[in-house]
Amino acid sequence: MAGGLLLSAAAAALLTAALPAHSPSSGFDNPPPDKIVIDVATVNGSGCPEDTAAVAVSADNTAFTVTYSEYLAQAGGGSDPTAYRKNCQLSLLVHVPQGFTYAVASADYRGFASLQPGATGTQKASYYFQGSSDTAYRSHRFTGPYDDNWQATDTTDWAQLVWAPCGVQRNFNINTELRVSAGTTSPNDVSFMTMDSTDGDISTVYHLAWKECPETP
Repeated sequence: MAGGLLLSAAAAALLTAALPAHSPSSGFDNPPPDKIVIDVATVNGSGCPEDTAAVAVSADNTAFTVTYSEYLAQAGGGSDPTAYRKNCQLSLLVHVPQGFTYAVASADYRGFASLQPGATGTQKASYYFQGSSDTAYRSHRFTGPYDDNWQATDTTDWAQLVWAPCGVQRNFNINTELRVSAGTTSPNDVSFMTMDSTDGDISTVYHLAWKECPETP
């Protein structure tokens, strides 16, 4: 799919978030000059139907963005009973320039929320590699009354970054979720939370850190 190619590029960055570390040589945060290439294995979820997610990698290889057009969870009123939870899973394979490894240093999530009194909205994210039992979970909760843009940032200290193993390729999975509960004032009031953008100004941004791999004998 056309959106899939963009998505694959985005995946690369996330690939680093949960891989078991192989100790790279002395670290630095200068990105490699060659562009990273990412292939998308699968894109699934109620929050990202086909052709509704786009990914772009920054020109300097320091970040990538994911922009959604139909990522909305809502509850209350005449909402579909299943609409209170939406999710998206990206399974990515990243090709890193030879001699480098990387990690996801931080992730910025943005959107809009309209929550009635008593309602809650939750954004969650988890990252793991195929075949690995290690999963990193992050969660952010918002409470009503709330009617504004929202932002949540996941940050990892440099000393605790999990680096992609050098010379190894494997699928990396990124799961995101929005969940909304109905308010307590009136059953007719609708609460919702989005992680979407129609103008490209609201998107998820993943910031990358880079290191040089040790030379092999």
